[in-house]
Amino acid sequence: MVRFARGYVRSPAVAEEVAQDAWLGLLRGLDRFEGRSSLRTWLFRIVANRAISAGLQERQHLPVDDSELEEDGGRFSQDGWWATPPVHWADEAVDRMVAPELAARVRELVEELPLAQRQVVTLRDVEGLPSADVCSILGISEGNQRVLLHRARARIRRHLEQEAVW
Repeated sequence: MVRFARGYVRSPAVAEEVAQDAWLGLLRGLDRFEGRSSLRTWLFRIVANRAISAGLQERQHLPVDDSELEEDGGRFSQDGWWATPPVHWADEAVDRMVAPELAARVRELVEELPLAQRQVVTLRDVEGLPSADVCSILGISEGNQRVLLHRARARIRRHLEQEAVW
C-alpha cells in the first residue's frame, strides 16, 4: 500500500500516512462494504483516494514526454506476440549474482515512470493484482491498463538494455 501511495505523493512519510489512513478508513467503513469487488481491491481504491488528496496537497506535478512514451523498441509483432522473447535469467549463476543490483535498478526505474505507468506496474508486477482489480482501483479501462503496462515494461527494459545491467 505504501509503494502504491508513493505513486501519488513525494515523500515516504506521507505515503505511510496514506496507508495508515486507508487502514483506518477500511476499518471504519467495513460495515458499508458491499462485496462488489474483493476487499483488497476496495482497500487499494481507498489508498488511491487518500493518496490523491495527499498528492494534491503536496502539489505534485510530473511532466511526461509523449515521444518517450511512444517508443517500445519493437518488442512485439503486429499480432501482439514477442518479436524477441525475453531470456529466462534465474537459472544462470552469474545472473544470480547480478540480480540484487538489477532489482535495485528496476525499483529506481519504476520510480522514474510517469504516474499512470508507475501505478499500473506497481499494482500488477509488484503487488501481483489481476488486471480487473487494477482497472477497478485506478478507474481505467482494460485496454488503457494494457497499454500503460506495456509502455512501462518496455521503457524499463529499454533502459536496462542501454545500461547493459543484465
